[in-house]
Amino acid sequence: MSMIKVQDLTFSYPGSFDNIFEGVNFQIDTDWKLGFIGRNGRGKTTFFNLLLGNYEYSGKITSSVEFNYFPYPVSDKNKFTHEILEEICPQAEDWEFLREISYLNVDAEAMYRPFKTLSNGEQTKVLLAALFLNEGQFLLIDEPTNHLDTDARKMVSDYLRKKKGFILISHDRIFLDGCVDHILSINRANIEVQSGNYSSWKLNFDRQQEHEEATNERLQKDIGRLKQSSKRSAGWSHQVEASKNGTRNSGSKLDKGFVGHKAAKMMKRAKNLESRQQKAIEEKSKLLKNVEKTELLKLEQLKFQSNELVVLTDVSVKYDDQIVNEPISFIVEQGDRIVLDGKNGSGKSSILKLILGHPIQHTGSVNLGSGLIISYVQQDTSHL
Repeated sequence: MSMIKVQDLTFSYPGSFDNIFEGVNFQIDTDWKLGFIGRNGRGKTTFFNLLLGNYEYSGKITSSVEFNYFPYPVSDKNKFTHEILEEICPQAEDWEFLREISYLNVDAEAMYRPFKTLSNGEQTKVLLAALFLNEGQFLLIDEPTNHLDTDARKMVSDYLRKKKGFILISHDRIFLDGCVDHILSINRANIEVQSGNYSSWKLNFDRQQEHEEATNERLQKDIGRLKQSSKRSAGWSHQVEASKNGTRNSGSKLDKGFVGHKAAKMMKRAKNLESRQQKAIEEKSKLLKNVEKTELLKLEQLKFQSNELVVLTDVSVKYDDQIVNEPISFIVEQGDRIVLDGKNGSGKSSILKLILGHPIQHTGSVNLGSGLIISYVQQDTSHL
């Protein structure tokens, strides 16, 4: 067992006036399978870069392990897969590579194909397998599910659960629940480490927010009530003080000592109420700092003269002259919301690229409405 210790960490990008991290302290056990969560822009990938030594910072990060990073930057995708895996982990034997990729349901023949011919999901799997073969290195895994279908996500999650320790950035709650035993959360106001999977963290987080919201509502009422009481007490004390030199309604003179004592008591009460009010305000200011606000996403649909937008007829995609899917036909009409489902490597992304007009080898026909404008969001959702 070894620890990664973060002490008084402060970091900001050059030219920025806002700190990504400020005086941060926490520690991580390298045996943990740690899920790393938080809104985009909070510093998750930045923290990975700090661990990797890519940025300068103030404070202290101590660790006895060497770090490695996924996704591994493949410089030449024309190389055969086994050449890239040997580059990542030169001490491993072929049988070890074959064993690891078999756990992820990747065929052995993928080792002897150019890396670029593997599907995005297959590339993810073989790179993860090679990186985990590097003994003595602690793996930092950044959004591994971007190119994985549902079955592959379950498979990779099961694979990670059997590994010793890592830090995993992911926005996929089901994926996290399947493979992590601790959560490191970058919240709006603090950073916290908690034992358990994502669901247990979320349950505790929601309970804390509910408690703070109830406390906030109570304090809000208390502050309003104390303000009114404070105003009344202050008004009474001023009235009594002003009457020191006056007379009673009956015409008899007032006891100035008695009036002064009463005024002092009323003023003391007013100050006490003011103090309680200020304490309630200060207590309230500590609440609800981690409440997340989600902005609504609104998409405006462009008008088009025809109901039919896209027509595919008997389309099959080819990779190196090899057909990878049965002929597919469908029509996209205005208002349709269509899911294109299938295993990794079955041609889903290629069909979308065909619709976009990319030069993809295929059989069959793709017809678009004249003048149709198409928007495209890539499969990589790590920026969302």
